[in-house]
Amino acid sequence: QVQLEESGGGLVKPGGSMTLSCATSLKIFGMYGLAWYRQSPGKQRELVATITTGGTTNYADSMNGRVTVSSGAGKNTVYLQMNCLKPEDTALYSCSAGPFWGQGTQVTVSS
Repeated sequence: QVQLEESGGGLVKPGGSMTLSCATSLKIFGMYGLAWYRQSPGKQRELVATITTGGTTNYADSMNGRVTVSSGAGKNTVYLQMNCLKPEDTALYSCSAGPFWGQGTQVTVSS
């Protein structure tokens, strides 16, 4: 059973915006909250943003001011809205909750 599933990645031009979604369950989100990570080829996985079950958010310095994490009304979907994207934001973006990980969705920022 898939516990987390990302969607919404693709190709976007520099300066553009993109919103990623992570489908989960109220149970999992309620237990762990959720985190977004990204990994570029040859680089270590990097934490992008977190959201707690109470809605408190935190962001990595590398994307602070350009990214917003939020949960849907039913708390079974978590969104990562990214703005002013740069080529260096190109990565596989994955969501994680406790011991669970999604497969990731590729974001490519290129003209």
